[in-house]
Amino acid sequence: MKLPLIDLSVFLLYMLAIIIFGASFYFKKRSANDFITGGGRLPSWAIGMSIFATFVSSISFLALPGNAYLSNWNGFVFSLSIPLAAILAVRFFVPLYRGIKSASAYYFLETRFGSWARIYASICYLLTQLARMGAIMYLLALPMNALFGWSIPMIIIVTGISVLVYAILGGFEAVIWTDAIQGIILITGALACVVIILFSMPEGPAQVFTIAASDQKFSLGSFGLSLSEATFWVILIYGLFINLQNFGVDQNYVQRYLSAKTEKEAVKSTLLGSLLYVPVSLLFFFIGTALYAYYQARPGLLPEDLASIENADKIFPYFIVNGLPVGMTGLLIASIFAAGMSTISTSVNSSATIILTDHFKKYIHPGLSEKGEMRVLVLASLAMGLLSILVALAFNGVTSALDAWWALSAIFSGGILGLFLLGYIGKNIRRKYAAIGVVLGVLVIGWMSLSPVIFEEGATFRSSFHANLTIVFGTAVIFLVGFLCSAFANKIRSAV
Repeated sequence: MKLPLIDLSVFLLYMLAIIIFGASFYFKKRSANDFITGGGRLPSWAIGMSIFATFVSSISFLALPGNAYLSNWNGFVFSLSIPLAAILAVRFFVPLYRGIKSASAYYFLETRFGSWARIYASICYLLTQLARMGAIMYLLALPMNALFGWSIPMIIIVTGISVLVYAILGGFEAVIWTDAIQGIILITGALACVVIILFSMPEGPAQVFTIAASDQKFSLGSFGLSLSEATFWVILIYGLFINLQNFGVDQNYVQRYLSAKTEKEAVKSTLLGSLLYVPVSLLFFFIGTALYAYYQARPGLLPEDLASIENADKIFPYFIVNGLPVGMTGLLIASIFAAGMSTISTSVNSSATIILTDHFKKYIHPGLSEKGEMRVLVLASLAMGLLSILVALAFNGVTSALDAWWALSAIFSGGILGLFLLGYIGKNIRRKYAAIGVVLGVLVIGWMSLSPVIFEEGATFRSSFHANLTIVFGTAVIFLVGFLCSAFANKIRSAV
């Protein structure tokens, strides 16, 4: 399928403009602190938009409408957990990180459990970011390849290098401001899409609600208590743990806490970015439901091969190309790339920060000069960006890149959240019991993530729990083992 010249021009002009705009921050006077936090002088609304843009990756942009098209709004329950997690974040996590005066999210773990905890958490974070960036670039390339015939490796390489240019040249300020612009474009494009779908219905906008309601497309899922299905409660608990992880131990968010002028501004930006995602994710689910009604009311417009489960993520891009006015298609394709680019640029910058603060300055060159810090940040950004491109290329041909990403992220990140909660909530926790808790927790996470892949259904050692509970159980094991063992040891010690 060939993209009209006007749409291709809109898309290419957007890509060029965002790269030039981000790179323009290179000409400002910069220090390592500027590269990491923007000098702590960024406005709260821009930081909030950046937090929002980080939430919405290209996976969300494509997967949420596809999910709603095929089933219902069960996935929206994840968004309902965000307000509670955000309240906990601004009450506890924002003051914590602004108080310890460290650019690293994992310095806190070192103060509680020693150097091993910081090394473990930071390495897990870097591995998670590589898998995340690779998965996003690859999943972004799939629908573009299917719709336009663009080469998957070409899309991955062009996207990766484009982000690297402005992320390296512009530093954290470029990340924040480009994220803010991309977030606005993303919302504008989605709203325009909803309006066009509603007024393209043969019997008017109300027909969308009539068709969707009759087929139970607005359902939030079962309210049963099963732990093997994606019930309302399973998704809600999963969402709460994932979002506590985001706000509590994700370097992407911690840098944003530190980039605000004051703690009050940091709180405002956190609430803006997180709470904005709730209605916008609702918008994406509604797009999927509206597309279902649209193609039900206009049978024959959607090719049969796109209606299958494995092609659900391509339905929204198909409508963008075939159902939107000329010019609008280019804007929406730009929105999809905006969602991916904002997430990748954030990961590149935060990963470089961790390499500098948690590894290079601590173990390789403690007395590094300001110029040396900048050199390390640039080289680390370049290395992580290029490695993520290689990871994305390695995903090419994998049966399910999304499943692979979920499994890897659960293994790497679940242990960090459990350790953080143990250090934050627990008192007098002994380091060795925290380490034992992490080992046991990671084993549980590994079993729940990998056993369904290794063993056949019904096998003795195969986990029967829903995959979304992996981080919940792993975190609980780490916390309970570390807490209970330390409490028992302290009690014995005081009794002697």
